[in-house]
Amino acid sequence: MARTRISISLEQDQAERIRQHAERVGMDVSAYLVHAATRQMAESDAIEEQFAEVDALIARAERAADGLPAEAAPEPAAELTEQERREVEEALGLVHGRDRQGRRPGHAA
Repeated sequence: MARTRISISLEQDQAERIRQHAERVGMDVSAYLVHAATRQMAESDAIEEQFAEVDALIARAERAADGLPAEAAPEPAAELTEQERREVEEALGLVHGRDRQGRRPGHAA
């Protein structure tokens, strides 16, 4: 099998850490990086396979939802106390990807 060369650019400290780790396990840098990338790809493939049915279900639900008319947000239920209403809003914010400060986790403020 013919070999292909791939050139990468990285910070000097990253390169040194990779060299040190490769040396500790008795591999050259190329073999170490190929091993690490192959392991990561196998893990990603396994995760994608594990969640393929869920991902397909979500995609179908999103397509179905695209055809639904937009509805106005319902008024808060009168039987909830103000504290209960805040707790429900907070919980819904978390479900919809917002933290307690209204930011989406993993996104810059």
